[in-house]
Formats: sequence, C-alpha cells, structure tokens
Amino acid sequence: MDAAHTPPITRRGILSLAWPIVLANAATPLLGLVDTAVIGNTGSVVDLGAVGLGALIFSFVFWGFGFLRMGTTGFVAQASGRGDSAEVRAAVVRALGLGIGLGILLLILQAPTAWVALELLGASDDVERVTRGYYDLRIWAAPATLGTYAILGALIGLGRTRHVLLLQLLLNGVNMGLDVLFAGVMEMGAPGIGLGTALAEWVAFLAGLAILAGVLRGERTDDEGWIPMARVRDLAAAREVLGANADIMIRTLFLLLGFGWFTNRGAIFGDTILAANHVLLQLISLSAYLLDGYAHASEILVGRAVGARARDRFDRAVRASTELAVASAVVLAVLLAVLGGAAIDLLTDLEPIRETARSFLPWTAVYVALSFAAFQLDGIFIGATRTRDLRNASVLSCLGFIGVSIPLAARFGNTGLWAAFLLFVVLRAIALGARYRGLRDDLPPTHP
Repeated sequence: MDAAHTPPITRRGILSLAWPIVLANAATPLLGLVDTAVIGNTGSVVDLGAVGLGALIFSFVFWGFGFLRMGTTGFVAQASGRGDSAEVRAAVVRALGLGIGLGILLLILQAPTAWVALELLGASDDVERVTRGYYDLRIWAAPATLGTYAILGALIGLGRTRHVLLLQLLLNGVNMGLDVLFAGVMEMGAPGIGLGTALAEWVAFLAGLAILAGVLRGERTDDEGWIPMARVRDLAAAREVLGANADIMIRTLFLLLGFGWFTNRGAIFGDTILAANHVLLQLISLSAYLLDGYAHASEILVGRAVGARARDRFDRAVRASTELAVASAVVLAVLLAVLGGAAIDLLTDLEPIRETARSFLPWTAVYVALSFAAFQLDGIFIGATRTRDLRNASVLSCLGFIGVSIPLAARFGNTGLWAAFLLFVVLRAIALGARYRGLRDDLPPTHP
C-alpha cells in the first residue's frame, strides 16, 4: 500500500491525520448554518421554520446511518494494514452498495417517512406544507448522502484525511452558492434550500467517487479485477459487515437516547433550565468535534495495526493518540472554565438563561475533561471493528445513566441530572476499558 500516506506513529504523525478531520468536523455545522442564514435573510418566518424542521428530520434520518462511515473505516484500515489492496476495494464496493441501496430505500419510503416525522414533530399547517416542499426535493439526495458516508469512511481508513476536508469544503461551497441562487435570486424559499442542498450532496458524491477512484488506483498492488466480485459476493464477509453495521447503529441510537433523555429530564425543571442545558450542550458538542480528530486518527492507525497483526504498532498508536487527547481535553476544559461565560453570552442574550448556564458551566468543563477516554476508546474499537463491545458499552452506559438520573434529579434537581450525565460518559469509558485488554491480547506479541 502507499506508504506516503501512512505517517509515523508519533504525536506529530497523528496531528497530521487529525487536523484535517478537526477542520472538516468544524465545517459540518456550517451546512445548516448557511441554510439558515440564507433563508433568514431572503425568506419568511414560515420558510425559516420549515428549513429548521426539515433539517431536523434529515439529521435524525441520516444520523442513524452513520455506521456507513464508521464501519467502512475499520474494514478498510485493516485491509490496508495487511497490504491487501483487493480487499480494500471490495470493502469500498460493499459499503457503497449498501449506502446507495439504503438511499434508494429512503426514496421509496419517502412519503410515509415524511408523514411520520411531521406527525411526531408537529408544527403549524403553513410550516408543515412548506417543510414538505423542502423535504420532497432534498430527499432525492439520499443515495448521494449515504454513498458519501461510505466514501468518507474509506478515505479515513486509508489515511486520506485531507481529501475528507476537501470534500467537506466542496459540499459547503456548492451548497452556499446554490442556496443563494435558488432561495435568494430565484425566490424559491425553503424548497429552494432543499433543492440546493440536494444538488450539493450529489456534486460532493460524484467528486468523492472520482477522488476515491484515483486513490484506490494508486493503492492497487494486486492483479485481481478492478472490482473483485468474488470477494464482494463473499457471504461471510457480507455477514460480518452487516453485523458490524447493525451493532454501530444500535450504539448510535442508544447514545441519542441518552442525550434525548438528558434534554427531556431537563425540561421538567422549566424552560430556563431546558434552554441553559441546551446552550451548554452546544459547548460540549464543539469540544467533541475537536477531540474527535484524535479518535479518527486512532481508527486509522489501530485498524492498520490490527490488520498487520502488530501489537507494537497498536501500542504506539494508542499511547501517542491518547497523550494528545488528554492534553487537548485538559486545555479545552480550562478554556471552558475561563472563557465559557463569554461563549454563553455569545449564544444567548437572555439574562436568566445566561445566569443559569454559568451556574452549571463547571459541570460542562468536567464533562469535557473526562470525555476524552470514551472518545479514544470508541476510535480504538471502531478501528479494530470490535463493534459488539461498542454496542454493549453504549447500551449499558445509557441504561445506567437513565437509572441513576431518576433518583439524583428527584433529589438534587438539575445538579443531580448533570452528575448522572457525567456518569454516562464515564460508564462508556469503563465498559470499553474492561474489554481493552482482551482486544490487545488478541494481537500477537512483538518479539525483538
């Protein structure tokens, strides 16, 4: 495989993998921000509400298929670590086929999906009508969106994180231009935003296919067919992929359940607490985007070490990436403690919410300081495709959080809820940490 894109397993090498992912993650929220900014300046209140509601629907629909990215990264990284370029291509084809197939299924089920989503979320008749216009256009990007997840997973698995950043910037740039054209110049309102986003997703998908094809061509070292169909059709490999993806999907759903439970329980204490907790979650989300870069680097390097059956490389990857993650988490926690009040003031001008959020800001700083362990272990286990452990850790930590939050919140209010929320991220780390030695011991020791 191409050694030029396999950096040394050092802190500097890991940083070279992580920084494009950090920037790409930071660019991700811009897609919704651009949509909101354009329609907020060119459309009506109904249009703005429809874009917000429609974006929420697609966030939940597409988030559930995040396994297409994570699962693909692990399988591709391991095949790359073995130097098996044919299996890399087979893993890519399987992921693309699954992503595009699921996208087509979403197209087939678009009407009942929209009906259920709008019934659950609820809105005025005018907003629902315009939301449906947005939805009916954007849904046609489903095969491209899910196919792009697979492409991103493959590029990350191959260590091409700068290509990931390039694709994200392309998506945002095209989306911005088309939003202005359709919603601004052509005055199509929210449906114009849906059309612009859908076309941008297709542009990114096609560009991603071209980039990935070039990368795979450069990585190829075998004389098997360009698409090794015998490997693609291998039933054992297909079952392994489907099983891993199902595990990751369950993991994601239980993480969403945990965050949803936190929001729901906070609402019991009134609108001010609900809003303050939401503001603080935005600070946690921003920190997660930054720390996730090291987790992605762990996925790449751990996957390659597992594929090569090299315990020494595994140990060096885990040690170097974790050292960086610890240092970054501490710095972020200190910044939150010192500058978090100013960040809260930027996010809201409502004084009761500002005061309440500041009172719980220390919990946010502690959460960020502790969260690196769960993120790092997630990256390690994804790279090793130990998805059953990921699934179990998510289920156990979520159920533990819910069980503990009920008496703590009843006794100590929102303070008790935050204490339980800290336990949520700590339990994830403990559950995965308990399985770490077994994962490491599966690799043969390196003899001098």
